[in-house]
Amino acid sequence: MDESTPAFAIAVAAELAGMHPQTLRQYDRLGLVSPTRTSGRSRRYCMRDVMQLREISALSAEGLNLEGVKRILDLENRVSELNLRVHELEAALADELLAKPGRRVFAAGAAGEVISLKAGTRGERTDQVVLWRPFTRRDSQLSP
Repeated sequence: MDESTPAFAIAVAAELAGMHPQTLRQYDRLGLVSPTRTSGRSRRYCMRDVMQLREISALSAEGLNLEGVKRILDLENRVSELNLRVHELEAALADELLAKPGRRVFAAGAAGEVISLKAGTRGERTDQVVLWRPFTRRDSQLSP
């Protein structure tokens, strides 16, 4: 059994979250927590739902209204999705780099763009040179 296994009836989930069962029904109607349903249409909550109910309770105690709580939960879910996607892309990039060692070379163009080159080739030479050094307190003391 993991955190997404629907295991708790509404009374048990309400007790675990420290809420009244009617509050859980209201949150379900508002879309704050959407438990799975059995074939008989009764609600079944998983541990992730209970944790979300506890988070709703904490945010409400801090003074947020339910619309604000919903917005925060939506944003947190979106961040989780994006983090998962970043990890997937990082893994794909790592696989790509491991599969083709030494075949990808990058250079900086005159306008700062990234240019992909074949291994063993050089970027186009120009007479433009860009130097950058962070401005320090010592530099300001040297200025007239």
